[in-house]
Amino acid sequence: MIEAMREFFLSFGDPGLVIWTLVKIIAIVLPITIGVAFYTLAERKVIGWMHVRHGPQFIGGFMGVGVVQAFADVFKMLFKELVIPSSASPTLFRLAPLLALAPALAAWAVIPFDDGVVLADVNAGLLVLLALTSMGVYGIIIAGWASNSKYAILGAMRSAAQVISYEIAMGFALVGVLVASGTMNLSGIVNAQAGDLGLLEWFWLPLFPLFIIYIISGVAETNRAPFDVAEGESEIVAGFHVEYSGSAFAIFFLAEYANMMLISLLTPLLFLGGWLSPFPASWGFLGEPGWWWLALKFLFFAFTFLWFRATFPRYRYDQIMRLGWKVFIPITIFWIFVTAIMAYNNWFTVGA
Repeated sequence: MIEAMREFFLSFGDPGLVIWTLVKIIAIVLPITIGVAFYTLAERKVIGWMHVRHGPQFIGGFMGVGVVQAFADVFKMLFKELVIPSSASPTLFRLAPLLALAPALAAWAVIPFDDGVVLADVNAGLLVLLALTSMGVYGIIIAGWASNSKYAILGAMRSAAQVISYEIAMGFALVGVLVASGTMNLSGIVNAQAGDLGLLEWFWLPLFPLFIIYIISGVAETNRAPFDVAEGESEIVAGFHVEYSGSAFAIFFLAEYANMMLISLLTPLLFLGGWLSPFPASWGFLGEPGWWWLALKFLFFAFTFLWFRATFPRYRYDQIMRLGWKVFIPITIFWIFVTAIMAYNNWFTVGA
């Protein structure tokens, strides 16, 4: 069906190509936006259950779940007034949320959802991801500075230091994946994990330290608990977006949860075989690859973000810096050399 739609639009020449690209963009951005709404609802319900309480249940209370609660919150924020502090920089104050949201959505362009189902199947997909995800911190820094608030600038500086620290460890983990797969194309990385042994062929096994570090760095990169010192409510009153309200706050919210969903999808693509089945091909239909396997893996890692928030206390700022610089970076550097030795000895399908 997708191929038939593509051929139909491309039959109109360059205008058809533009329309087909816009259709693909909408097909990615719209589910992300709706997914963020349901993700916030899931977070409130899951944390509520872990705290032995109900969570939202009245607004759209189908089977005790307030399914309309998330959309009610969205409409409430969109119709609220955007209050700009008198001493703030108005232009940068308005621009900062967009600078945080644009890279978070643009990074999805290189994400494959199935074999051949991708908006931009570029060979340097890993490099594009690193470049785009690193740009989100500019929106945070500008938001803190433009607000002209000591709480906002403290949160922005904390976030900048944290993102820089864990961006290095995350980048080194991706270098290990690059060495093992022999390609920076995300579809090629998934195909490099294909084999007759199912999940034993995936990169999580030989790259296990990098796999764990990537997950933890992803949580820190998105400023989520227990690494949420950038917006620690009990310390610096919500951090860099303390002065934001209405639609601008909603955009920051959308960017944060879009990044969480991105990390939840990237982890199985890079380390857990993407859309590949965990069962051997000899198991019949259970061994068949498909987008549903990627969806199940994505849902598990999306759940872990909520699980961490309900389980772990917030780390101190010095503990976060020590973990990033003194623990994660040395381990990733060492394991890159181990991965290179394994690739040299033909341990990987493509890395050989």
